[in-house]
Amino acid sequence: MTTIALMWEARAASGRGADLLAWARAQTLDPAPARRETFAADPDRVLVITWWPSPDTHPPSELLDPPPDLLHRPVHRWHFTQVPED
Repeated sequence: MTTIALMWEARAASGRGADLLAWARAQTLDPAPARRETFAADPDRVLVITWWPSPDTHPPSELLDPPPDLLHRPVHRWHFTQVPED
């Protein structure tokens, strides 16, 4: 089974890091991922990583963009596919 990891990263407008973090934590995904972790870093950055089983069985859903007033710049998104260990 292949695992897909989706990374969602945003930088908040100055001083709005706590607001962006609260917004990201309140977002639900349907269907829910197999695993979800949320991280914060200075200055005012939020990172959410979700893990999904094979996209053939459960197409991953992504976090949306937050309200523009929370953002310093557009959201960055990356999709990774698990590589088997040798």
